[in-house]
Parts: sequence; C-alpha cells; structure tokens
Amino acid sequence: MNNPLLILIAGPYRSGTGGDPDAIARNLERLEEAAAPLHRLGHIPMIGEWVALPTLRGMTDAESAATDVMYDTAARLLQHCDAVLRLPGDSSGADNDVRIARERGLPVYYSLDEVPAA
Repeated sequence: MNNPLLILIAGPYRSGTGGDPDAIARNLERLEEAAAPLHRLGHIPMIGEWVALPTLRGMTDAESAATDVMYDTAARLLQHCDAVLRLPGDSSGADNDVRIARERGLPVYYSLDEVPAA
C-alpha cells in the first residue's frame, strides 16, 4: 500500500450562486460527495471551506474584507496537500487551486476514476 495522499477537493462553492445560501449549500454538498470515495481509496480528503468557514466566523467584518479568506486558506492548505481533485463547474477559486498545484508539481485529477488507490 502506498502512503495516503492529502487531496484538496476543488470546485464551485460561491460561483454561479448569486450569493443564494441554498445554492452555496448545494455546492458544498457536491464537494463533500467526493470525500467518502477518496477515503475509500485510502486518502485523506480536504475541502478548503471546512477550514475557511470557521475562520470567517471568528473574524471581524474588517478582517474578512481585508483578505479573501477562502482563496487564502486554499493557498495555505496547498502547501500541505499532495494532490487536487478538480470537480466540474466554473470556479475561479478552483482554477486558482489547480494553478497553484501545478506550480508545486502536484498531480491534478479531474475524476475520481483518475485517483490511484493508496
């Protein structure tokens, strides 16, 4: 067995929602649907929003306005991740995650079928 990978699941979260909380929640559910299959493959799934949302709740409005916590959190996470799983859908944040992953030489998968088992 290979070592498990820490895989960032990247895809639309706020994109295309017009700020609608129900649409945002559905996007998070789509991201989370990939977590169990990655775990079954022996890997550790990670979604940036799992880290960023509690961070945002702990910030003042001025702090959260000063930086895009979602993008910043994902960039920091990618310093520790081993790969990215890019789910379908328009998302500048997910596209940025892919760019950072490629700069770091990390594999980017576009389907769960592409992810090797650990």
